[in-house]
Amino acid sequence: MRQYLSLLFFLFFMSTIFAQTSDIARVEYTWFPQDDSDNSFRRFKTFVNYPIKLKNEDYLIPGVEYQNVEFQFNDEVSFNTQNLDRFQYYKVNLAYLRKFKENWRYAVEAGIVATSNFQTSLTSDDMLFNGSAYVIKTRPKTETKKKTRLILGLTFNTNAGTPFPLPFVNYFKEVSPKVNYALGIPKTNIKYLFSPKHIVQAFVTLDGFYANVQKDIAITRNNVTEQATELSMLVALSGLGYEYKFTDYFSFYSYAGYTILNDIRLRDDDTNDIFTINDNNSVYFRFGLKIKVY
Repeated sequence: MRQYLSLLFFLFFMSTIFAQTSDIARVEYTWFPQDDSDNSFRRFKTFVNYPIKLKNEDYLIPGVEYQNVEFQFNDEVSFNTQNLDRFQYYKVNLAYLRKFKENWRYAVEAGIVATSNFQTSLTSDDMLFNGSAYVIKTRPKTETKKKTRLILGLTFNTNAGTPFPLPFVNYFKEVSPKVNYALGIPKTNIKYLFSPKHIVQAFVTLDGFYANVQKDIAITRNNVTEQATELSMLVALSGLGYEYKFTDYFSFYSYAGYTILNDIRLRDDDTNDIFTINDNNSVYFRFGLKIKVY
């Protein structure tokens, strides 16, 4: 089970602009109160990807991302939680997208991440390195065929817990002018367009967060003291979403759901679980603004 959760978290953590979204910029806020607890998770997240067109239909895409997480840990525990209340996440990535055949493209991406509670200055334990490679096939909409898109890829991350790349699959299909769906990880959904401006969806998705914990936390269980060095959060949820499009490329969105899986853990250097932080399922809310390329 632990390896399965690590795989799911890894696939979420490595999702890129090629995986399931054509967003080039986003600002969003997440609120996740834990049930039967005073704990809550609040996150501000923003990113920008800037496509630079090269010759033909090739693109170089630099990007940056920032997250600020407020984790209110109010459960009564035997260790000090003072340094677990604030985490930050910085990412710089560079991607290359190339058309090599009609309706076929490939994409490669590499990124550097710094994620920690930053009690002191940046350390090597705060750093992660990741890379991805994808093949993308798009079938344009015609008079007789609906639009489809298939993405097959491999992803690798220094925090994955596995020494080899892992597969990634995503499939999108337009059923009608008003209905489309996507199957994959981190999100599977079906959308209905009431009008060009008003879109609703039902979804199942993953959300998560990972950060190094500077100044290890000593946790004693069964007369054995262990050192917690990182925080790992994986949430699987289902729910409903709404999107209002101001223009073809700029929109507001909101999601409300209930968690199927709520896994927030403190782990040691070898990614072994040290302490589970209230795994009761709960409601979940997220909203924001985004700019898309199509």
